[in-house]
Amino acid sequence: MQHIKQYVSDNKQRLLDELFELLRFPSVSADPKYKPEVLKTAEYVAQKLRDAGADQVEVCQTAGYPIVYGEKIIDALKPTVLVYGHYDVQPPDPLELWKTPPFEPTIRDGKIYARGACDDKGQFYMHVKAFELMMQTNILPCNIKFMIEGEEEVGSANLGIFVKENKNRLKADVVLISDTSMISMEHPSLETGLRGLSYLEVEVTGPNRDLHSGVYGGAVANPATILAKMIASLHDENNHIAIPGFYDDVVELTPAERTALNNAPYNEEEYKKDLEVDELWGEKGYTTFERTGTRPTLEVNGIWGGYTGEGAKTVLPSKAHAKISMRLVPNQTSDKITELFTKHFLSIAPATVKVKVTPHHGGEPAVTPTDSVAYRAAQKAIAESFGKEPIPTRGGGSIPIVALFEAELGLKTVLMGFGLDSDALHSPNEKYDIFNYYKGIETIPLFHKYFAELSI
Repeated sequence: MQHIKQYVSDNKQRLLDELFELLRFPSVSADPKYKPEVLKTAEYVAQKLRDAGADQVEVCQTAGYPIVYGEKIIDALKPTVLVYGHYDVQPPDPLELWKTPPFEPTIRDGKIYARGACDDKGQFYMHVKAFELMMQTNILPCNIKFMIEGEEEVGSANLGIFVKENKNRLKADVVLISDTSMISMEHPSLETGLRGLSYLEVEVTGPNRDLHSGVYGGAVANPATILAKMIASLHDENNHIAIPGFYDDVVELTPAERTALNNAPYNEEEYKKDLEVDELWGEKGYTTFERTGTRPTLEVNGIWGGYTGEGAKTVLPSKAHAKISMRLVPNQTSDKITELFTKHFLSIAPATVKVKVTPHHGGEPAVTPTDSVAYRAAQKAIAESFGKEPIPTRGGGSIPIVALFEAELGLKTVLMGFGLDSDALHSPNEKYDIFNYYKGIETIPLFHKYFAELSI
């Protein structure tokens, strides 16, 4: 462990400078205007893999953005780890809420502020630098493959095709991902599951054009009002989701599982203070940990219609829109939930409007085994690096490709993230602690060490 710490210490500034270079690329996959920068980011990642010592490095073209692949095979008889990450990032909007420019990384109070700092540039780049460390110190104990994609934030539409067409190239013994979080650096944790996702957009149309709200108001249904009522009806008085059949396939936790989950450190007052809310909200009968990790949810991600510019414009809008996401748990499936939502939403529409539902993307929930060699290797690595055993938790977010890797490659995944829930992922002022970045680079070689040893 000491030689690992020494390498990080000797190269601290360079490791940080390289991450800053990566963060300066505005690799927003959702907005076509950023396409040139997304492509430049892929090339940068490929070059850094080559510099670190990877072989067979390739920027693999897809129907969308490319996938960067690289590998180091030291012995065909040794175990192989497939490292997954993504170099694309969320849109930075709303820009006016950033304290410093989103693509000019800035350090404040020991934290790196930039879009992608934690999700996922800072986290996947730890693996590139940990690989460099193992190569430079001659301690790489197993084979390693990298697959870094550029479409995770828009649903990984082309990753499944790539995986199916490259099964031999991607053969491995486990997938290792750092795109998740820990409870805290004082309470390290390992996520043992992720929720699935159904993401869609709804459109409510009333009159054939925007109308004068004085001339027509009160005589014609307002699509924005109707949409608000329809959305409000999707939860009942106990904040359960009021879509028929929505909970039919949900696997309930056992009392023992609920007890273990809720033993994790949690301070509700600090939780509320961090978010600046007076009260929490959620499904009745469940704790915060259960609501955010083991229960399905339905959230409005955006809602708009009519005039939203400066000043006043008294219109009754022709259309109103909303983007809605549903997080899913075992054994729910995204296709079924999308179908249930669509059927229900169309059924509650009044005759005064027309409703359209457009699915965008989805993914399946996943649970990782805690008795596998790979999970035990992650436990040992974190225990040695942090000086305490990691707490098993369930993640509230979604990484749809975890289920894809199991279905297509027969591989389980270890979710060894070093972010924090407070890192403002997908929000203005996203951040990543410098300590966490270095700690990840120190811990990842230990995972490879123990995975190789325990696989014998």
